[in-house]
Amino acid sequence: MEKFLDLLSHHATIPASWMWCTFGVIVVTILYLDLFVFHRRNEEPTFKSALLQCMFYVFLAVLFGLFVIYERGVEDGVLFFTGYMVEESLSLDNIFVISVVFSSLGVPRRYQHRVLFWGILGALVLRAIAILAGEALVSNFHWILYVFSAFLIYTGIHMVVEKDREPDFENSKLFRFVNKYFHVTSKIEGEHFVVKRNNKHYITPLFFALIIIEVMDVIFALDSIPAIFLITQDVFIVYTSNIFAILGLRALYFLLAEMVYRFAYLKYALSLILIFIGSKIFIPHLFGFEVSPAFSLSVTFALIFGGIGISLLKTKKA
Repeated sequence: MEKFLDLLSHHATIPASWMWCTFGVIVVTILYLDLFVFHRRNEEPTFKSALLQCMFYVFLAVLFGLFVIYERGVEDGVLFFTGYMVEESLSLDNIFVISVVFSSLGVPRRYQHRVLFWGILGALVLRAIAILAGEALVSNFHWILYVFSAFLIYTGIHMVVEKDREPDFENSKLFRFVNKYFHVTSKIEGEHFVVKRNNKHYITPLFFALIIIEVMDVIFALDSIPAIFLITQDVFIVYTSNIFAILGLRALYFLLAEMVYRFAYLKYALSLILIFIGSKIFIPHLFGFEVSPAFSLSVTFALIFGGIGISLLKTKKA
């Protein structure tokens, strides 16, 4: 095993810019195939197709992680996998919100993929802005990491004590704002986001669903971005791990949306992950030792799969 890791951690002479280019080519290729090859027609995804796509995205993330290990060393690769797993686990909460959005607005499953595709394109840009802003803050004000830590610990505790409430989007301030400044149709207009009637442009529930999903992604980024910056401040690791997790979100949604209720105990695992990551920065001061990337990955892995396992066992009868 050590020889295998030593082989992978061999540092090649490819400049950092080429790693960004490789990442960019992978993302553009995936998005092109997704929109113009695999989903040219609006079809309702099956469980089998969602499962295969989920496995494909995980496989891609693993390959890219091995690529990071080969080019930059084992430690950076472990940081990538930790960031990817944290982001993927936090996105499970996102899946619940997306499910509520689509059901509240009556978006048929055959059009949901289209909304999520454009939502992910928006997330690529919004996450880049959030990460660059975070990197600027950390570079100029290193103490901000302690603020991130305190925020994550608070969020983790709050996640457990708060009562679950289903969002009411049709009575939300966002819906009232959109309805006030835009013409909104009351029904789905096929796959269209915007339709024209009587020389006026109307946005459809599909477009409104897209707006909500983008807004919710920004809100969820308030948790995930501080979390990943407490794992590593390397912008390449931060952004690539985020994006690989987001790319697989659609397949994960179609795989889990119908059984999301079975993950009732997962929020406790997510809260422990946030508390653990938030407390890492204080451990050297309190106990005199650093938490290694490998240990962080092991704890994250154990909490995620422990939470999933307990949830499935506890809700088996349901």
